[in-house]
Amino acid sequence: MADDDMSSGPAVRRHDPLTDDPIAASGRSVLDPIDRISEVLFGLFMVLTFTGALSVLDSGRDEVRSMLVAAIGCNIAWGFVDAVMYVLRNMVGRGRKLRLIRAVRDTAKDERAHRLIGDEIGPLAAALDAADLERVRNWLAAQPAHALPSPTPTRSDLRGALAVFLLVFLSTFPVVLPFFFIADAGVAKRASAAVAIAMLFACGYAWGRYAGFKAWRSGLVMVALGIAVEAIVIALGG
Repeated sequence: MADDDMSSGPAVRRHDPLTDDPIAASGRSVLDPIDRISEVLFGLFMVLTFTGALSVLDSGRDEVRSMLVAAIGCNIAWGFVDAVMYVLRNMVGRGRKLRLIRAVRDTAKDERAHRLIGDEIGPLAAALDAADLERVRNWLAAQPAHALPSPTPTRSDLRGALAVFLLVFLSTFPVVLPFFFIADAGVAKRASAAVAIAMLFACGYAWGRYAGFKAWRSGLVMVALGIAVEAIVIALGG
């Protein structure tokens, strides 16, 4: 149970365990590393479906221009869709927490309240005994109304949605830039593929560091996985 502190300030901010504000929780950015890299990869895969399907033999400047317009337009559209889904996901998450708090407050049986709390915590609840769960129940019961999570959109949701949109949208440009500056479509496509491979490696490397894996190995695995996924997507007409 973690969410919303709207206060601004220095790098480290107070984290309200009820409302789960991603800005307050991280103290540094709107999205956590998993979300940031996921959005970059999503935008990257989307644009690669266009650049990867471009036929070098049949492509003149008009075909390349049409591909660029389609790729950028598609990522704008899907960046918007993903941003809306980010807001909805946060709203649903806070609504679920609010329902839990109300259920815990309304139940007259300590055992049922403890079970509700334990189900929300998950496997880590096995480390808590009845006294620990009772302290959590009492804490929830003592929270004032203004501290409860709200299922309505917040400023943090909108900032997160903007970050999602920008990550999906901006991840388009490193891959399509070679087509703007290189007249030969074949050379531009190879340069674009090299940029995409570098981006896949960087995303895998960052994920590996975050997860505690060997970063360079994670980068190589992401490159191999990304190429395989994109080949399947293009083959299926994506």
